[in-house]
Amino acid sequence: MEVVPLSGETPRVGRANHQPYYFQRNKRSVWKREGDTTVKPERNDNRKEKLCKFWASGNCVKGDRCPFLHSWSHGDHVSIIATLQGHTQAVTGIAYPSGGDKLYSGSMDGTLRVWNCHTGQCERVIDLGAEVCSLIQEGPWIFVGLPNLVKAWNTQRSAEFSLDGPVGQVYAMIFDKNILFAGTQNGQILAWKVSPENETTTNPFQPAHVLEGHNQGIECLTIGRNMLYSGSFDGTIKKWDLGTLQCLATAKGHSRAVMSLACWDNYLVSCSLDGTIKAWGATQDNGVEVCYTHEEKQGVLALGGMSIPVIENEEERHDILFCSCDDNSVHLYELPSFQKKGRVFTRQEARSIHFQDGNGGLFFIGDGTGLITVGKMTC
Repeated sequence: MEVVPLSGETPRVGRANHQPYYFQRNKRSVWKREGDTTVKPERNDNRKEKLCKFWASGNCVKGDRCPFLHSWSHGDHVSIIATLQGHTQAVTGIAYPSGGDKLYSGSMDGTLRVWNCHTGQCERVIDLGAEVCSLIQEGPWIFVGLPNLVKAWNTQRSAEFSLDGPVGQVYAMIFDKNILFAGTQNGQILAWKVSPENETTTNPFQPAHVLEGHNQGIECLTIGRNMLYSGSFDGTIKKWDLGTLQCLATAKGHSRAVMSLACWDNYLVSCSLDGTIKAWGATQDNGVEVCYTHEEKQGVLALGGMSIPVIENEEERHDILFCSCDDNSVHLYELPSFQKKGRVFTRQEARSIHFQDGNGGLFFIGDGTGLITVGKMTC
């Protein structure tokens, strides 16, 4: 991906040369139930770096004598290679279709932008007239969550459809097989079944089901092992059977809003404004319980995971968890140890994290100012 270099930082070349919602691998389970005497994963807090705010604004006069970091990233295996500027408010969704040359982004400024991945230039701006709170991609489809509405674009056929039914903002969406799920501000999860298109004038999305149970807005959705998981502002996580669309369990462990969910190995990973990241394991009665809790010093806003091949042995891979915190940075941890692997700094809190689908190690972070940071991870 050829893009415009980030001002103030020299791109670093890696030694070598996934969906954002979940990543699963067959690794040995190491997280035990909380209260077990088994030693928990260790945290490495030895390397603490702070971004120089004067350097970030372009006017640090101390140069090499400055005790703070003069870089938008920290860590041997992470580098920032470009930024995409154009949005004027928080970026709430990013999509990079596999094999394509276009990047899509949605923002609270009410626009959808289409970027050329070879030049880093914005090719098209679509004014939606309302705040975009979520954006995902599935095949040729781009889905955008708006107040009381979901917009669907078929990028191959230039067809556009409106999906009515949501009440309030659509904060989260996810696609599974032929069903689109959308979590809404009133606590419902709406499901539309997708039928083959016969004509561009025929709407292929038909309402299929409404999942109810949360008493506050749905903030995040993820899918793993034929289960749908939803996180809410009410602090709970619900587990839904994708076959029956029935709620199997409600998990209560966070004291504040559940902001993001991801599936890793046999675990569900969640983050919250209460400053914790929790790993949940299945119980014999189809429920979930906390196996491990990782504590941050501030609220955690978003999660994302990617698998990186090891340079010396490409059959071996490292699983990296990206955690956006409200300290204007994204913390990188290797799973399952939670060993720190780096950090990416942003101008404001990161609202969205997206990864290149494949093994390229490319990631995209959208922050509260509207800036999209493009980086690369290697191991």
